[in-house]
Amino acid sequence: MKTTPFWTDQTPRPEDIPLSELPGTVDVAVVGSGFTGLNAAITLARAGAKVVVLEQHTLGWGASSRNGGMFATGLKPSFETMEKRYGTETTHAFWQWSLEAVEYIIGIIKEGEIECGLNLSGQLYLACKPEHWDHIQAYVEYISSNFNYHESKLVDSTELENEIGSSAYYGGVVEDLAGGLDPARFTFGLARLASRRGVLLVENAGVSRITKRNGRFSLSTPKGKVKSKEVLLATNGYTTNLVNRVRQGIFPVGSYIIITERLSEALQNELSPKGRIFFDSRFFLNYFWITPSGRMMFGGRSNLSTGLDLNRSADQLRKRMTKIFPQLEKVPITHSWTGKLGISFDQMPHIGRVNGIYYAMGYSGHGLSIGSYMGHEVAKVILGELGSSPFMEIKHPRFVFASWDKFYLPFVTAWFKTIDRFNLL
Repeated sequence: MKTTPFWTDQTPRPEDIPLSELPGTVDVAVVGSGFTGLNAAITLARAGAKVVVLEQHTLGWGASSRNGGMFATGLKPSFETMEKRYGTETTHAFWQWSLEAVEYIIGIIKEGEIECGLNLSGQLYLACKPEHWDHIQAYVEYISSNFNYHESKLVDSTELENEIGSSAYYGGVVEDLAGGLDPARFTFGLARLASRRGVLLVENAGVSRITKRNGRFSLSTPKGKVKSKEVLLATNGYTTNLVNRVRQGIFPVGSYIIITERLSEALQNELSPKGRIFFDSRFFLNYFWITPSGRMMFGGRSNLSTGLDLNRSADQLRKRMTKIFPQLEKVPITHSWTGKLGISFDQMPHIGRVNGIYYAMGYSGHGLSIGSYMGHEVAKVILGELGSSPFMEIKHPRFVFASWDKFYLPFVTAWFKTIDRFNLL
C-alpha cells in the first residue's frame, strides 16, 4: 500500500503544462494553485489582467489534487441553520449560488475541454440511523416548500437495493445535480486553460512575506520578489500566518482516504448500480464512490488531526468500508493518503479583504464546486465586475487562538464523537 495520493500517482503533473519564471510586476498575484486560485486566475486573465499564480510546491499540490473528487449542491450548514442566521432572502441567495457552483464546474470543464472522467450520475445521501431518516425526510420537505426545489428524490429502505449494494442504511435522498471526477486531472486541466489565457504559473514559490508600498504589494518568495496591484490568498486549509487576520478565521482539518484495486465490473455494478457518489449522515461522515478507474474510493475521518498515521488511518477506514460493504473484505487497498480541509468557525465560505489583500476560503469539505466558483466570483470582485458577493456580506468569525488548532481540535473531536454515538442531531 502506498501512502501517497492515488490521483497524482496515477496522473503526475503533465510535462506539457507551461511553467514560468517569476515575473517582476503583475496586475494580480494569486497565492495558491488549487481550485480557487486557478479559477480566479482564469477569470482575471480572460478580462485582460496580467496574473501570476504562486505555488509553494507543485501545481495543485494541496487538497485540490488530494480530495475525494465529489461535488454536489448546498453548503456545509443546513439551510434551516442559515435561515435562522441570515434570514430567508439571503439564504435563498446562498441556495441559488450553490446550484450555480455545480453548473460552473460543468461549464468550465466544457470550456477547457478537460478530460477528467466527469460523472454526472448524481449523489445519494444516506441515513445511518432511523432518526436520521426522519431528519432527511423533513429536510426534503423543507427545501421543497421553502425553496421551491423539487429535484430531491427520497429512497426508503425497501428501495435502497436499487441504489447501493449495502444493508447498512435506513434510507436516503438522491440529488441529480451532483457527480464526481478525477480531481488531479481536473486541476491540471485548469492549469492548462489558465496558461492558454496567459496566466503565469510559478512552482516552488511559496510566499514568505507581503508588504505594501506606494500602492503596490511586494511578495517575497524563494525565487525573488514580485510586485502586484492586487493579491489573492487562495490557500484554504493550507493557510498560514502570512496574513495573521486571515489565519484567525480558518483552521485546518485532516480528511483521509483509501482506495482499492480495480474492481470487476460485476462488483462495481453490485456496489453502485447507478454509479452515484455517496456520503452518509454521521458527523464524522463516510464518503465514497466508484472512481472512473473502477476502484472504490472511501474517505472520512475519526478525528480532526492533520497528522494521523496513514497506515493507522487505512486500518480504520477499511473497517468502516467493510462494515458497509462486506463484499470488499478481501479486496486489497492500494493507497492511503490525506489532505487538509479549510474550515471557518461558522462553516461558511468567505470572501473578504484584509489590509487590502483579498482572500477566498472556508469550504468545509465542499471545495471542488464551492472553491472553484468562489475563485471565479472573487476574481469578478477584484475586477470590479461585482460590487460584492453574498459571502462578503456575512460576518467572518475570527479568533486569536485559531492557529493553536493542535490544542483545541481534540476537544472538538470528542464532541463530534459524542454526537455520533448518542445521536445528538
